[in-house]
Amino acid sequence: MNLSGVTEMSDSNFDPKKVKKDFPLLERKVNGNPIVYLDSAATSQKPIEVIDRMSDYYKEINSNVHRGAYHIAELATAEMEEARHKVHRFINSPSEKEIIFTKNATEAINLVAYTWARSELSTGDVILLSSLEHHSNIVPWQQLASEIGIEIRWIPLTKDGCLNLENLDELLKGVKLLCVTAVSNALGTINPVKELVKAAHSVGAICLVDACQSVPHFDTDVSDLGADFIAFSGHKMCAPTGIGILWGRLELLEKMPPFLGGGEMILNVTTEGFTTNELPWKFEAGTPPIGEIIGLGVAISYLEKFSMKSIREHEQHLTSFALEVLNDRFANDLVIHGPDDPLQRSGVISFSYRDVHPHDLSQVLDQYGVCVRAGHHCCKPLMKLLGLAATTRASLYIYNDESDIEVLADAINEAGKIFN
Repeated sequence: MNLSGVTEMSDSNFDPKKVKKDFPLLERKVNGNPIVYLDSAATSQKPIEVIDRMSDYYKEINSNVHRGAYHIAELATAEMEEARHKVHRFINSPSEKEIIFTKNATEAINLVAYTWARSELSTGDVILLSSLEHHSNIVPWQQLASEIGIEIRWIPLTKDGCLNLENLDELLKGVKLLCVTAVSNALGTINPVKELVKAAHSVGAICLVDACQSVPHFDTDVSDLGADFIAFSGHKMCAPTGIGILWGRLELLEKMPPFLGGGEMILNVTTEGFTTNELPWKFEAGTPPIGEIIGLGVAISYLEKFSMKSIREHEQHLTSFALEVLNDRFANDLVIHGPDDPLQRSGVISFSYRDVHPHDLSQVLDQYGVCVRAGHHCCKPLMKLLGLAATTRASLYIYNDESDIEVLADAINEAGKIFN
């Protein structure tokens, strides 16, 4: 996982105009205008091959997995487990057994909170969070704090929305668990995760990384990164909603108690008790979202056609272009939050425009077919630090190009006339 933010630009054959044709929704119009989808940090669009393969599953081999011995059940099981193999290869995990399917990253983080944390932490232990975290990587730890009396500390921010690590050694004293996002969903800040993981391990702490905003955009190598748990969601990387992934170190997963009880997660059940299944099924109770998992596998194959390096280069170029256009067009009327250097940020551009409320601005932009997110982005503690109630967020992905940025800027200009 390259999270240093110093990727060099290079030539690429990546053509977003051709890519855009793979996504059926992007062909529609909103209010008579071609849709400009700039909310991929919330959820990405799905290419036609993902949609078609999921439809084929339901038409051709719809059945339960790991149960039936008949032909289509075996095909469904094989295709689902092939998707697990693709995830394993995509993030370079040491073992397929370490790939746990959940319904989203939120569930993946909660799985760690309810199993590893509740069995390993006790009153007085310390968890360290960053001030950039999504609520999904805050609330489970606050619940734990209220239950068993652990302490939560926070890594502060610099003025440009980066983590302030000047006092990291002090913050890490007594810490048992560090939870940090790889990339801020609200500001686009790329965090120095390898540095943070190394620092956490130096004091004997475990490290969980929220990788929702990094896995769809950068090369991911969990073996190189060194973290202990990584959580991410399929729906932000061209896969369906309803499927998430927890990767964890094998030795940690083997020691953890099961998260949910029921079918598939057991080897045996008697009136006296039960024994758990082996990994990864120990944490996959009940019928999984089979069609969604198959869709995830197809989405990974789709992204691999381009290489994650070319995707990062494309987004880096587009982010630089967007920052330049917005600053040139609107000057002091528009404030972009987060790092100024596009090398230090993802394709998330969170901004404030004059004194226009983000929800009002987004509704006007929608009249021009521009889809952006307005709100606190599930980061209320961060918004409080910034002194903001909300921002407008445009987030870029593989199907966006420079023309989308121009339409965004034109739509903001029209909104300015309305709210003048």
